[in-house]
Amino acid sequence: MEPYNTSELSKRQVGAKEVYCFNPGEENIDLETVESFGEEWMKFDAFSAEEIKNAGDQYFDIVTEKQLSNSSYVLDLGCGSGRWTKYMASKAKFIEAIDPSEAVFSAAQAYNDLKNVRFTQAGVDTIPFNDNTFDFVISLGVLHHIPDTGKALASLIKKLKPGGHALIYLYYALDNRGFFYKLIFNASTLLRRVVSKLPHSLKQFVSDALAICIYLPFIALSKVIKTVVPGNLYMKVPLVYYRDKSWNIIRNDALDRFGTPLEQRFTKEQILEMLVAAGMEKFLFSDNEPYWHVLAQKK
Repeated sequence: MEPYNTSELSKRQVGAKEVYCFNPGEENIDLETVESFGEEWMKFDAFSAEEIKNAGDQYFDIVTEKQLSNSSYVLDLGCGSGRWTKYMASKAKFIEAIDPSEAVFSAAQAYNDLKNVRFTQAGVDTIPFNDNTFDFVISLGVLHHIPDTGKALASLIKKLKPGGHALIYLYYALDNRGFFYKLIFNASTLLRRVVSKLPHSLKQFVSDALAICIYLPFIALSKVIKTVVPGNLYMKVPLVYYRDKSWNIIRNDALDRFGTPLEQRFTKEQILEMLVAAGMEKFLFSDNEPYWHVLAQKK
């Protein structure tokens, strides 16, 4: 592992690991959202090996051993509960797992046994490593919660070596969905604006209720349609993505969807433009959910 390129503000002992804490930055960060995710990942800090593998296989479907191998030095930006770090631990040489929220301490506790991982508290503007350091970087479901997503993406890519690869997941703008799907989604967005402002405990309760009242009925509907209607019509049902997900994942994502103060969404073209501006090339968007996750190489 590489040494930090700046001095830490503090450090905390978490089991056998020391977690170093750096200034998260002040310009390109929404502190309310950071706090919200810290609370979320403190609640959902445990995922089974099966849940991690199944979710990881979906996000890493476009990644081969050519891009990520046991010689790769990896940066996981916005590691949250640490599940992607855990997924990659057996596939990489060393992983730097970074998150600006308190969740990083839960991740360090949960994965204290991972010898090839270091957990660090820092923000995207204060990544404490020199530019051109990493062979592979990931940021899954994070950068759309930052005020200036393009700027944050550029900051991350600076840390990647030329020729290295980045796996990025940004919420899609429903650019591959129809009118009624978008109509239902826009209604849920109005609900999110209310729920995200609730006190933490009430926010969790309401999100669980929404998981029961919204997620589960749509999931059930997709399964019924799949059973009785030939073809892929069931794939057009909202929330069909969760048809094979555990209740733990559904609750977690419901809290993520409705409890997060800042959320942005991007079309495939907008994501491509940001990646090009950050100095990336050779783009590979997955045809599979979740949309959109993309692999790209630094020039």
